[in-house]
Amino acid sequence: MLPRLALTRAAPAARRSLLRTLSTAVAPTTDKPVSSSEYAYYKHKAAVVGHTAAFAQVDLAAQPAPIPAMDLIAEEPVRKVHERIVACDGGGGALGHPKVYINLDQEGAHKCGYCGLRFEQEHHHH
Repeated sequence: MLPRLALTRAAPAARRSLLRTLSTAVAPTTDKPVSSSEYAYYKHKAAVVGHTAAFAQVDLAAQPAPIPAMDLIAEEPVRKVHERIVACDGGGGALGHPKVYINLDQEGAHKCGYCGLRFEQEHHHH
């Protein structure tokens, strides 16, 4: 099997010629049929002939599986505040979101429509 780097760094015309050869499902240096995994690799490369990126991911199973954003927000504890109305801007300065005001008059936690942070009014008795 050819190194993947050779396919990605080849000049576009050479790459098209090479991939035409590979798409016949015969190994480029021998006359024996390629294995199913090699065939899938060559088939993928044939599909990205016109791709201009220097790198194309072949095996997405090798990518890390990040924790979904909704799960990360669910882990964030409810923020207890004393005010009836809170302002949320995402907290990231320029990386946040437009400021929104959340009314906490009704019981329970209320979440921000942009980032999902939850706020709850903490009633303190005098």
